[in-house]
Amino acid sequence: MSGDARDFNNMETRAVINFFFLQGKAPKEIHAILTETLGEHAPSYATVKSWVAQFKCGDFSSCDAPRPGRHKTVAIPEIIDQIHELILEDRRISAKSITEQLGISRERVGSIIHGDLDMRKLSAKWVPKCLNAEQKRQRCQPSEQLLEFFRRDPNDFLSRLVTMDETWLYHYDPETKQQSMEWRHSGSPRPKKFRVQKSA
Repeated sequence: MSGDARDFNNMETRAVINFFFLQGKAPKEIHAILTETLGEHAPSYATVKSWVAQFKCGDFSSCDAPRPGRHKTVAIPEIIDQIHELILEDRRISAKSITEQLGISRERVGSIIHGDLDMRKLSAKWVPKCLNAEQKRQRCQPSEQLLEFFRRDPNDFLSRLVTMDETWLYHYDPETKQQSMEWRHSGSPRPKKFRVQKSA
């Protein structure tokens, strides 16, 4: 009989308990019958007693009640694509925000971002200044002139060179390291954060 006992699932066992309960048997009697029939596969006395108490209250369902807990969501392509689109729309979006928008667990979001999308959240690296295209062009011209002077007279070049510095008077609101973090694919360059830039 023990070979057949392995085929008994929880719902079937509860149905048997329900049957004996309807016959008027006490929990101890039911447990003794189940132990004699199922051997080591029989439910414990506490389990039998709990189900009998439930049947006495009028609840004859043999299924487990749904339990609150984290969402069971498989990393299906549709979910992966949705997460990827959210990140591309806002590279600074938090995993918590993605969790709230899609209604899946925080652990699943993290697994998809790091495992399936191969993305990491990187903080920006400091660079000295934010130059527009015209400012970059203006800086190239003096550099080219200096190279030309050097080619003409390399020996006397340094003695004739006068260096100057520039002063930027922009007020700026620096971002914290946490605020500058963005999602990037593995191998992508880190975002840049300028030391000097105009205030918003």
